[in-house]
Amino acid sequence: MLSPQMFHRLLAVALFLLPGSTQGFKSLPGKETGDVILQIEDRISKLERVLHLKEIITASEGKIFATNGKTADFHTTVKTCEEAGGSIATPRNTGENDAILYFVKQFNRYAYLGIKESLIPGKFQFLDGAEPSYTNWHSNEPSGKGEEECVEMYTDGTWNNKKCNQNRLIVCQF
Repeated sequence: MLSPQMFHRLLAVALFLLPGSTQGFKSLPGKETGDVILQIEDRISKLERVLHLKEIITASEGKIFATNGKTADFHTTVKTCEEAGGSIATPRNTGENDAILYFVKQFNRYAYLGIKESLIPGKFQFLDGAEPSYTNWHSNEPSGKGEEECVEMYTDGTWNNKKCNQNRLIVCQF
């Protein structure tokens, strides 16, 4: 049985990746809400297996990471992930960095991370204002103090600070 948190994450991922994926649920006459929930859990479990096979979701540390394979600038990426019920992928440890790297390698495209330069040039923080305890900067990075506010992941998993207007792979976490 899925935990309520995992259930909601998987449902958000399914809605993000498969528009119209909630169609087809049938409430059988006379059945209790519990039966409907079991139907939904079964459907989500099947969707999760399909999405793993299609290599558009992966998990780490209790988080689900997903991509729709599209690219966008930083602000559109943040908005897209929020509209899907998640947030832009933000690695807080090596396992989560590797989960994001999985997509970066698969699509051979850099991806923005949920990290931005703070008001102090050269200092970076998560979008919620917290200071990262884990970083994976590329050699001689971060650079461009004050002019490169966003952070992208290279295809080797290291990070680079970059202007926010480039299109990068959309990777969300749920």
